Amino acid sequence: MLQVGVLASGRGSNFQAIIDAVKSGRIKARLRVLITDKPGAYAMQRAKENGIEALYADPKAFASKDDYFKAIAAELQKREAGLVLLAGFMRIVRKPLLDAFPMRVMNIHPALLPSFPGLHGQRQAADYGVKISGCTVHFVDEGMDTGPVIIQAAVPASHGDTEDSLSARILKCEHMIYPEAVRLFAEGRLEVRGKKVVIKGHEVPDGFLPLINPPIGQ
Repeated sequence: MLQVGVLASGRGSNFQAIIDAVKSGRIKARLRVLITDKPGAYAMQRAKENGIEALYADPKAFASKDDYFKAIAAELQKREAGLVLLAGFMRIVRKPLLDAFPMRVMNIHPALLPSFPGLHGQRQAADYGVKISGCTVHFVDEGMDTGPVIIQAAVPASHGDTEDSLSARILKCEHMIYPEAVRLFAEGRLEVRGKKVVIKGHEVPDGFLPLINPPIGQ
């Protein structure tokens, strides 16, 4: 069975969505450990409530960022993690972790990449006045939200949207597509070909964009 490690810095709502999918049997995997860089992160409480080991890794205890991520990689390897999930982890992942888990680190970003990478993707979208926003699950590489796209969901935007209102609609879709991406990985159905991810056994042509459209205002 696939062993999964999770890195989080905050409340961990996507972590909870994945916990729920594992508990329901939708994802055939074991959530082995949560590692956080914030000792007060609510994600730690979610882990404890669900019998998942939770570790605090203090960045200040290490001489360099690379040393920090070497230590995280070592903890994940001790637990035989086959997949690492970033669930609101507010640090740029460094090469030592990516080298230890090549194309086995996933992230979810609150925008339709490659548009609006980096921080505050929802604010960028609202300020730009886009008509459609959304979220993206992707494999992590050394760039800023530049790794191969696994799955995306589109969310309608309006001229009256604020960062908060758009974020709320996008978050609902994050909770749908992140567990789905993990499920596909656990089933061995994701194949990376250069910058593209092929979903084996998919019923629709490659490049299809799932449209998950909660009505504006909900």
